[in-house]
Amino acid sequence: MIKLTIPNNNIHEREYIIDIIFREFLNIEYKIVISSNPSCCNWEIELDNGNKIFCEDHFFNKYKTELEYLKLENLPSEVKFTKNKFISKNDVAVIYGSSNFDIKINDREKVVICGIDIFASIFFMLTRWEEYVNKKRDQHNRFSAFESIAFKNGFLERAVVDEYIAMLKNILIELEYDSNRFKVKDYELYISHDVDVIYRWKSLKQVLKIAISDIIKRRSFSLALERILEYSAICRNKINDPYDTFDFLMEKSEFLGTKSRFYFMSGGNTKYDKQYNIFDLEAVDLIEKIKKRKHIIGIHPSYDAYNDFQQLKLEKESLEKISNQKILEGREHYLRFEVPTTWQIWEDVGLEVDSTCGYADYIGFRCGTGKEYSVFNILNRKKLKLKERPLVVMDASLFNYNEFTYESAYNKVLNLMYSTDEFTMLWHNSSVNNIKFYKNLIDMVRQRLISK
Repeated sequence: MIKLTIPNNNIHEREYIIDIIFREFLNIEYKIVISSNPSCCNWEIELDNGNKIFCEDHFFNKYKTELEYLKLENLPSEVKFTKNKFISKNDVAVIYGSSNFDIKINDREKVVICGIDIFASIFFMLTRWEEYVNKKRDQHNRFSAFESIAFKNGFLERAVVDEYIAMLKNILIELEYDSNRFKVKDYELYISHDVDVIYRWKSLKQVLKIAISDIIKRRSFSLALERILEYSAICRNKINDPYDTFDFLMEKSEFLGTKSRFYFMSGGNTKYDKQYNIFDLEAVDLIEKIKKRKHIIGIHPSYDAYNDFQQLKLEKESLEKISNQKILEGREHYLRFEVPTTWQIWEDVGLEVDSTCGYADYIGFRCGTGKEYSVFNILNRKKLKLKERPLVVMDASLFNYNEFTYESAYNKVLNLMYSTDEFTMLWHNSSVNNIKFYKNLIDMVRQRLISK
């Protein structure tokens, strides 16, 4: 069993990140020894054969009092990139640490000295403590991608946590650790759909109101007529409502051999909510149809529920009542998220997987990985049962917040998809203007999966 010796400070934080790296990501049994030696200042990893890794501690040893590290000035001021023989890319980011790297061999042992503090760096990315100390927010009270250390230093589109894990695996293999004992997992593709609205046209009154606006504001009789004719055809069951893409989305996921995840809203009182009532017959029938095809129902909490335990609880109970099943996963509306409150209230209401942690205004790895992992409450210093399944790509990030061409968007999505072995994408059922892009993307992904 691998033995990790750690300095006697920030024990909960150190235990958490060791468990994520070794048990959840690598499937390696380990034991932790808290050093009684005051001069102990590094992370020491000792294998059964006596070979060792000394990973320099460039972070927690500087802030030995509990929660002392949680300050804006402790964010990395600059992230440099370095190289060594164990990295899987051309270079690797040094969020905390140095480019120091050495291998020492004597008669008794082989020792690798790693200047990159991979423990503090991965802790930084996974716990999102950056968002707790940096209070800047957008108009929806969200932490922007453009405020993140990852974007500012050019590695938001890299799964930097996965790169650290790959480097650590290669070092362990160099030290003669049996590679057959590493966790082997099939590629996981998670396709999800936030159901903000079910139908584009809800009533003749709504259609006429918009048609009048077409004529008066947009001075377009043809557009007004087009809407009225479309609504007429929908009422006569000649065509589907444009937002009724649920069968199409399920067919595409089935084509890839995966399940769609439909996250429904079941409450809320702001102008960003109330696009449908979860108790209406149309919502009930839709949920039953999705269940019959064995796709997954999850929750999409209302705009203000991201930091409101009672509201989240109420909405979860409503969705469970109407779907007649336990709700285990979902994603916050507008990707509103607050560290650590959102994770804690999701844990407290009994949800198991959150998939909120992607940025609205840019694609990429907000948590440095696409892998699902157990989260950590940075304030009460406890590991939670709740898992985060980071969102990597959202349709609106590609074509609303940014204006990527289809060619650029294909390249970016596919590069992100194959930078990690777990990938989560959000495509709204109402995202019909770029439905051709989605269809072609699914075909490309299918070809890649077949060729793997």
